[in-house]
Amino acid sequence: MTKKRKKKTAAVKDYRKAQGPVRIRMTNDYLFKALMQRNERVLKALVCALLHLKAEEISNIELKNPIILGEHAEEKDIILDVNVCLNDEKMLDLEMQVADEKNWTERSLYYACRNYTELVKGGNYRKAMPSIHIGLLDFTLFKEHEKFYATYRLLEEKDYYPYTDKLQIGVVDLTRIDLATTEDQEYNIDKWARLFKAKTWEDIRMVAAKNRMIDDAATTIYQLTADERIRQQCEAREDYLRRQRGIQEMLEEQKNQLEEQKSQLEVQKSQLEAQGRQLTEKDQQLTEKDQQLTEKDQQLTEQKQQLTEKDQALTEKEQQIAEQRKIIEELQKKLRTEG
Repeated sequence: MTKKRKKKTAAVKDYRKAQGPVRIRMTNDYLFKALMQRNERVLKALVCALLHLKAEEISNIELKNPIILGEHAEEKDIILDVNVCLNDEKMLDLEMQVADEKNWTERSLYYACRNYTELVKGGNYRKAMPSIHIGLLDFTLFKEHEKFYATYRLLEEKDYYPYTDKLQIGVVDLTRIDLATTEDQEYNIDKWARLFKAKTWEDIRMVAAKNRMIDDAATTIYQLTADERIRQQCEAREDYLRRQRGIQEMLEEQKNQLEEQKSQLEVQKSQLEAQGRQLTEKDQQLTEKDQQLTEKDQQLTEQKQQLTEKDQALTEKEQQIAEQRKIIEELQKKLRTEG
C-alpha cells in the first residue's frame, strides 16, 4: 500500500500527468523571473533563441538581480526584470509585461540605457559592454507595424548605416505568434511564446513535445507552482496586476469620456460658429437692407425736393398767368370804356 501511495505522489509531481487549466500562466512576470532564476539551463536556452546564438557560444551567464523566491515584497518595490551578463561582455535585460501602460517604448529605452550608463560610470567608454533589452509583451506595441519579433537599433535614417551595436531593443509580441518568420521558427522563439501563452497542461505538453529545453522549462514551472510560497507570490502579483489593469481601464474610460466630451464640445463649438456665421450673414443682410432703405429714403427726399421745386415753379407760373390775366382784363375794360 505504501509503495503505491509513493508512486501516485510521484505521478502528481510530473507535469506530463497534469490535466486541465494552468492555474498560473507564464505571462505572470513573477513566475517568469522565478523560472529564469531557478533553471539556468532554461535561461540560457531562451537567451540563445532570442539572440540567435548556439549553446556553446555562451560560456558564462550570470543573473545580476536575483530575488528570494517566495519572500513577500511590496508590489511597488519588486523588480521582476531578468538582468543577466553574458560571457562577461554583454548585458541583457528580459522582461515579461502583460498590461499595456502606454509607456513601453520609454520604459524599455530607460532599462537599456540604465544598464549601459551603469557600465561606463568611471570607466572607459570604449570598454562599455553592449546593452540589450527584450520585452515579451502580451499586447501589440505598434498597431501600424505588427511583428512577432522585432529588433531595433540606432541607424542612419536615410541608408540605415548602423551608428553603434552597443544599444539594442527587442520586442516579442506574444499575441501575434502567427506572424513568426521562418527564422523565428528556426530558433524556436515561436515555441517559447506558445509555452508562455499556454492555458492548459495539455497545451504545454504539445509545445514541449520533441523539445528538450521546453520540456525542462515545463517541469520547472510545475515545480514552482507547486510551491505554496511561490504560488502565493504569483497570485499576489496577479492581484496587483488586476488592480493595475482596473485602474488602467478606469483611466481609459475616463479618457474616452473626456474625448467624447471634447468631441461634443467641438461639435457644439462648430454649431455655435455656424450660428455665429449665420448671424453675421443676417447682420450683413440687415445692414444691406438698411443701406437700401437709406438710399430709398434719400431718393424719396430728393424726389420730394424736386416736387417742392416743381410746386414752387407752378405757383410762380400761376401768379404770372394771374397777373397777365389781370392786365388783359384791365386792357379789355379800358377798350370798352373808350369805345
